Amino acid sequence: MSETAVDKFLPLTTLAFEVMLAVAEGQLHGYEIMTAVEQRTGGVLSPNPGTLYRLIDRLATEGLLETVETAAGRYQEMRRFYRLSKLGTRVVEAEARRLESQVKAARARRVLKRT
Repeated sequence: MSETAVDKFLPLTTLAFEVMLAVAEGQLHGYEIMTAVEQRTGGVLSPNPGTLYRLIDRLATEGLLETVETAAGRYQEMRRFYRLSKLGTRVVEAEARRLESQVKAARARRVLKRT
């Protein structure tokens, strides 16, 4: 897949990037994604469930997330889990590199101090 195919998804929205980061370590269901985003951002991002699920559906439709349905929980109810697709992995990596480049530029211009 060409870089152009990846580039068409960039830049990601803040929430899309956070959702993709949440599932980068393994598959999660929607509520786990929501809590992972809230925890990682210290509550700065606290997505509304409707907004979150619409975003997850869009990311899955675009081929960035894969859906896995499996029985889970105490009563073995069917749950839908999400994980990064191969394309999704490439896109989230490209977005992280893009953001890293912006931070480097901010440091070079002394907008951010080096840590």
